[in-house]
Amino acid sequence: MLNTTIRPIEIMETASPVLRRKTHEVHVGTLSIGGANPVRVQTMTTTDTNDVAGSVAQCLRCAMAGAELIRLTTQGHREVESLAKIHATLRAQGCHVPLVADVHFNADVADAAARVCEKVRINPGNYVDPARKFKHIDYTDEEYAAELNRLDARFCRLLAICREHGTALRIGVNHGSLSDRIMSRYGDTPEGIVESCMEFLRVAVRESFKNIVISIKASNTVVMVQSVRLLVRTMDAAGMTFPLHLGVTEAGEGEDGRIKSAVGIGALLTEGLGDTIRVSLSEPPEVEIPVGKALIALSDSCATWRPTAATPILRLAIPALPWSEQQLYAAMSAGAPLIDKLATDLHLEAVGVPTERLQDLAERILQAARVRFTRTEYISCPGCGRTLYDLPTTIAQVKAATQHLVGLKIAVMGCIVNGPGEMADADYGYVGAARGKVSLYRGKECVERNIPTDEAIPRLLALIEADRT
Repeated sequence: MLNTTIRPIEIMETASPVLRRKTHEVHVGTLSIGGANPVRVQTMTTTDTNDVAGSVAQCLRCAMAGAELIRLTTQGHREVESLAKIHATLRAQGCHVPLVADVHFNADVADAAARVCEKVRINPGNYVDPARKFKHIDYTDEEYAAELNRLDARFCRLLAICREHGTALRIGVNHGSLSDRIMSRYGDTPEGIVESCMEFLRVAVRESFKNIVISIKASNTVVMVQSVRLLVRTMDAAGMTFPLHLGVTEAGEGEDGRIKSAVGIGALLTEGLGDTIRVSLSEPPEVEIPVGKALIALSDSCATWRPTAATPILRLAIPALPWSEQQLYAAMSAGAPLIDKLATDLHLEAVGVPTERLQDLAERILQAARVRFTRTEYISCPGCGRTLYDLPTTIAQVKAATQHLVGLKIAVMGCIVNGPGEMADADYGYVGAARGKVSLYRGKECVERNIPTDEAIPRLLALIEADRT
């Protein structure tokens, strides 16, 4: 129960709209991001990119739902060829939504993709560095500088191709895939996350390449918000005005996925940060679009709630809206004060909404903001063409089997690209290892490899039970 005898947080209301951070304009095909443009909403396909017909159909559904950019996983050169066919088919059918190639582990694939689509996303953690092994390597200053020179030379090749073809870039840092090199020098910190991005931006600025959007994502809303704020301060100090893409990775699905996204994305939108967003849900991608649009539409009114002093309870009156929007409004409004520890409890009020329902929502928001855990926490990826099993069905099965384990954090990840890293905050992880195979993790440690999927959930439960006895 809330302790209503404690003085509630004081709320300052203002009528002024959000003042967005000034960024320069980036051109992605016919779409402009940043500058005076509205906040854009994007998504990512869950189809196998080599399934051209299926990918085209899903892209069309996303475009009909209002997606302004659509990202597709692009693991290799075969996927680049398929992406080119998808691009041509969509254009022939009158769909001109820009396509973004999502590239990990292979800089040559990024080069090829930059020739066939409007934008390429690369991950600093695995662009030239190998996949993260969670090993500490001691670099001398000379060795570290040599690695930066290698990054510089390779990245300049991609910039030249992008310049030639008018292709935009996204420098997309994921908390879960920071390189061992960055981790060894900076540790698992917001400073390390920001430096991973800045290494690339310094090269881009020197080469006078400005057609870049930046993202810093994490499944932990506190890490995500703190890191983006630090990046903005760092860029401002360096005179950089690159637009920002916002998102909470592995947010999950259902109400919890929406609330967690609203806490993280909303905390930044209400501070005037963000030029494009994606709500990463473990659901069909077209479902993400209306949630993102609602977050943008609500961000001005949510920004009117600002605490004037730290106090135990944040009281928030929710306006008369559909319940789905009331959930988002509450999560966005409370996000920053809770993440910043200006309040440690939340009391919600809304006309006509039962007290029990509001109390349940408050508990979900407090958990999403990492303030208090009252239920099992799930970290699940949205899925993409790399996913190695039926993700929605598996998430439902894992939840049904583990929802009684209050306080535990359990990750359900489609593949290993971000899996072991993004779920490092979890107690246990269920990660796609190959078609029909799953590996189980205890924290960052893989404890069982390549288990048949029909055995994986019982083995996960057995692992948890053994650890608890």
